[in-house]
Amino acid sequence: MKKVSAHNVDPITIENRLLELSSSRSFFALYTSRGYPNSHKKYELVFGWGAKKVLFKEELKSGGLESGWKFGFLGYELRHEFEELSKGNPTQGDWPDAQFFIPEIVGVLKLDGTLEISASSQEEAQKVLDMVLQASSLIKDGPTRLEFQPIETRAQYVQAIESLKQHIQHGDIYEVNYCTSFRAEIKELDPVALFQKMANATDAPFSAYLKMDHHILLCTSPERYVLKEERSILSQPIKGTNRRLKQDNERAQKVLLESEKERAENIMIVDLVRNDLSHVASKGSVEVTELLGMYAFKNVNQMISTVKAVLKPEVSNWDIIASSFPMGSMTGAPKISAMELAELHEKTAREVYSGATGYVTPEGDFDFNVVIRSIALNTLSKVATLHVGGAITILSDPQEEYEECMLKAESMFQSAK
Repeated sequence: MKKVSAHNVDPITIENRLLELSSSRSFFALYTSRGYPNSHKKYELVFGWGAKKVLFKEELKSGGLESGWKFGFLGYELRHEFEELSKGNPTQGDWPDAQFFIPEIVGVLKLDGTLEISASSQEEAQKVLDMVLQASSLIKDGPTRLEFQPIETRAQYVQAIESLKQHIQHGDIYEVNYCTSFRAEIKELDPVALFQKMANATDAPFSAYLKMDHHILLCTSPERYVLKEERSILSQPIKGTNRRLKQDNERAQKVLLESEKERAENIMIVDLVRNDLSHVASKGSVEVTELLGMYAFKNVNQMISTVKAVLKPEVSNWDIIASSFPMGSMTGAPKISAMELAELHEKTAREVYSGATGYVTPEGDFDFNVVIRSIALNTLSKVATLHVGGAITILSDPQEEYEECMLKAESMFQSAK
């Protein structure tokens, strides 16, 4: 591909312009850090559109996740490729298990403000650059209302948590991520306008707008699943959430950090991630470089840990996914038992939620987030879905867990008004 570039480009201005351009395209992907400071990020944003080829699960298994620009998602149900697990909860949005596309146009905005566009020819790249740099209306004023209805009542949620705690009490599991869901009928909706409201409400560093024909994912995730750079990999699981205070937020962070329950949740998942990465890592290379780090986002505080490793020789990108998917923060521990029990008590399939979305680079590196704080749209069946969840341990209070779920969903509910 041929490249052209421009300098001193503002991230939010260009993000809004790209979203404006997405409306007329069937395949479009935007991954944006929203300017959040992250020592591990390489780009402020990455985008692509146009599909030279669409890759599904079987093609991804046979080398489709290796080198070359690709954008897409790994749905939670892809877990059945790696483990013998029960399956039976009804789907709502009819999302594929996994899907990526090879883009015709690719752009990256580097940390120094350089926007680089790649296309099949120099002329095409320049044409796209000129189009992207045109003035934008910035914020779309389209309809964003979705009337979400819960799939289960609060009482049903509490009953499920009580049952899961009994399994923990009996020693079947130590921790399980339980998810509840909401559904809305799509009537009149502008997905771009809704995503902009969601993104502005959170400024989450792993936000994504992914459009693949009639499936659209609006994701404002604060969590990275796994980053690969050459022979190094890094995962940053989140466990531990409370509301960010407008004043004296240090007090809220202190409460979160000193919570026995939240610390236990995080440490158990860190151990799980270390074990997952050890299957593809060189001996002795897995290390926890940050444990129980405290991060403030626009609406919540999160407890985040970082696990790094060096890959063994000849490990493929699919091998990395196979060893660590689904991410431990969305399953629990032990992983297989936790997934089985979550499936037994949850009312619907998670589909794309609890999976990952991200991109692969020409060098074969990749960066995938965890699909949380998201709304998934199927514009063909006119269905919108929203899931939220949290880690359940022996110390969990079911009513408090429900309130934490509502806190996580708050920015999405408010955006969809």
